[in-house]
Amino acid sequence: MGQPAEPAEPDPGDSATIRAVPLRHPGQWVAAAVVLGLVGLFLYGAATNPAYRWHTYAAYLFDTRILAGVGYTLALTVLAMAIAVVLGVALAVMRLTDNPVLRSCAWVYIWIFRGTPVYVQLVFWGLFGSIYKRIDIGIPFVTQFAHIDIQALNAAFFFAVIGLGLNEAAYMAEIVRAGISSVGDGQTEASTALGMSWAQTMRRTVLPQAMRVIIPPTGNELISMLKTTSLVAAVPFSLELYGRARDISGVNFQPIPMLLVASTWYLVVTSVLMVGQHYLEKHFSKGTSRSGVQ
Repeated sequence: MGQPAEPAEPDPGDSATIRAVPLRHPGQWVAAAVVLGLVGLFLYGAATNPAYRWHTYAAYLFDTRILAGVGYTLALTVLAMAIAVVLGVALAVMRLTDNPVLRSCAWVYIWIFRGTPVYVQLVFWGLFGSIYKRIDIGIPFVTQFAHIDIQALNAAFFFAVIGLGLNEAAYMAEIVRAGISSVGDGQTEASTALGMSWAQTMRRTVLPQAMRVIIPPTGNELISMLKTTSLVAAVPFSLELYGRARDISGVNFQPIPMLLVASTWYLVVTSVLMVGQHYLEKHFSKGTSRSGVQ
């Protein structure tokens, strides 16, 4: 008996060959059309609604006072985040140390600053001059080297930076602690075996690997800090972006276009920060892509 004939391979040109047809989703296209229609209606309504006063919006968008407010907002954001990052790293290390005093102090700090609203904290910083009228520098009960008259200082900007930075440090501490904890114990053990000190291990081994965990939430906190600067009126400090827009609207009695001006600049700066965050995340995620392609 002969061998059974092998089945012939289907001819690509044969009409009987099965061809995969992508599954159509008409519901998605209908939903997209509805969304586009609603967006178009909203834009048309906003463009034709006289309450928005677009001519006022255009007149103040690049006003020198608004641009100065953008500069103060950026300064508040950068300085406060610098304080938050430095202090947050220190608090995270204190939380991870074996010393119970340092660990407890860090926990209490984080508990207080995360458990109370930032606006309330800024109000306290605004009242700092009433609580501490004068600060004496020296050795208690022995001698006094100098004193600082707090009430005589015009330090609203300084207190705003301090208030924002100390509050944000509590959140940064938890972010850094999570990043450090994500690095395996084998990494620190290997560094110790190579003769590295604890500080060298943290600086050369742990923190570089923890950055890919720390960067994304830190970028989010930076963007959040930019918007939180609008609360420094509680200090009071009113030279930042929202404060300047509010002051101008108090003169021309047109709050809606001034809110749109402030929102536009917040969106512009936030978009720039989001682009920077994207490239930072891309840089620190080299070699860890799921496809394995660096």
